[in-house]
Amino acid sequence: MSETRYKLHPISALINFLKGLKELILPFVIIFGANLFREDGISGMFNQGWQDLLPVIIGGVVLLFMLIAGIIKWKRFVYWFEDGELRIEYGLFVKKKRYIPFERIQSLNYTEGIFHRPLGLVKVKVETAGSGKSGESEAELTAIYRAEADRIEQEMHMAKRGYPGREMTGGEQLYCPAEAVAQQEPDEAETRVLYRMSMKELLVLATTSGGIGVVISGVALFLSQFAELIPYDAIYEEVMLFMRFGYLVVALTVFAGLLLAWVISVAMTLIAYYQFTIHADDERIYITRGLLEKKKVSIPFNRVQGIKMTQNPLRQLFGYVNVTVESAGGTLSAKEEKIRLFPLVKQGKMVPVLEELFPDFYWSPELSRLPKRSRPFFYRLSIGWLIPAFAALGYFFYPYGLWALAVVPVIVAIGLWQHRSAGYAISGRQLTAQFRGISLHRFYMLKKRIQVVAVTRTIFQRRRDVASVHATIKSGLLGATAIVPNLAREDAERILSWYEPSRQRQASDRGQTKNPQPDEIG
Repeated sequence: MSETRYKLHPISALINFLKGLKELILPFVIIFGANLFREDGISGMFNQGWQDLLPVIIGGVVLLFMLIAGIIKWKRFVYWFEDGELRIEYGLFVKKKRYIPFERIQSLNYTEGIFHRPLGLVKVKVETAGSGKSGESEAELTAIYRAEADRIEQEMHMAKRGYPGREMTGGEQLYCPAEAVAQQEPDEAETRVLYRMSMKELLVLATTSGGIGVVISGVALFLSQFAELIPYDAIYEEVMLFMRFGYLVVALTVFAGLLLAWVISVAMTLIAYYQFTIHADDERIYITRGLLEKKKVSIPFNRVQGIKMTQNPLRQLFGYVNVTVESAGGTLSAKEEKIRLFPLVKQGKMVPVLEELFPDFYWSPELSRLPKRSRPFFYRLSIGWLIPAFAALGYFFYPYGLWALAVVPVIVAIGLWQHRSAGYAISGRQLTAQFRGISLHRFYMLKKRIQVVAVTRTIFQRRRDVASVHATIKSGLLGATAIVPNLAREDAERILSWYEPSRQRQASDRGQTKNPQPDEIG
């Protein structure tokens, strides 16, 4: 294959600098924020001796070092194609080499940030089945032209299909203009657009996403970093003074704060999922989204282990559903984040797309429901844990503490709701499992993709002749598990026997015979 060495775009040096600066924002804010509480403020620092300017000097030296380090990282980062591998050489002080066989690469995920788009660049994350730590990609090319990214993908496909690579003469190449690279590239494989999120669906997603909790927790986490600098006594006095205006004013202020957090969460969701589109070809699904930072993730069909649908009560009321792909490959971001095939979609629009993408799945199974005798298991344990709390509240706060008992009917109602929602279906070689916490979850998984089927029974479940089934598929690092809780024992045996024959064939191949007994699920 080609041994021509390619370098990243020079903007990578700036991106490396900003990435390092982002990690140091919090220490810088703490250092300079502490000086705000000086009697003479920050300006007083410059009226003292050089000892008082020491934090500023150190900060300036650190920034200069980070800028130089960013430039060196860019200069020393090169990649090339050789012997069916993507080879990368990089390092700040120690030169490192990484060889990634193309056959191990599962997907190339693209991101276009605010520094990439004006220059026609993309950031490429190379995902393999065993990519580094949790959520980390195998390699990352900070900034290259889109045509160069397409060339990597072409080289990967050529290597996987057994075609000989193109021979090119060596030498180090700084970076190719997009036009020059495009002349060397064949046309992209045509992909069909299967779904594009409408503005109405985007607004519904943003307003029902629950991102307000993320905003509030983020603010709390940020403030916790300054716990030693916050004057709690002064704040307490101001709060008590504010309380004198009356509970109505306080309630309106809290409401305004929550409303602001909700507006911020809506804006964040709109920006993240703007122009959400699903493309596909014969081998992969491609998902693109984003306004300020455009992301593209590819999902090989052969890595899809199962499909999960989720509906919170509000979305279920209006017929919307969230669809997640359980994939054995990488994730969409640096976090252990699942790949959302449909962040939000009407059920009627979802099924035709899923039928085209995954013709092996059956999307309208008739579920077998749980027996009536299993109802108490959905609320009895929750009430049992709360009995000591009810007793304490009733004793110490009598008679007002007895109002805590009003939560019992709520717990029972939720338990009955969960019992009514749960069920399973076996359709040929597919297992469908449905269960509910508060949101409704439904898993679709093929038998060949299931890693483990476990059936459990407690002493109390034995008395009622019920059991719980756990089916696990490979997804990320920990896998994904579908649960059918407290179903009839004979149904648990049916699921286990449906999964068992493949093991029997393996045992017969080894000259062994295994006859599963009902006691095995005990």
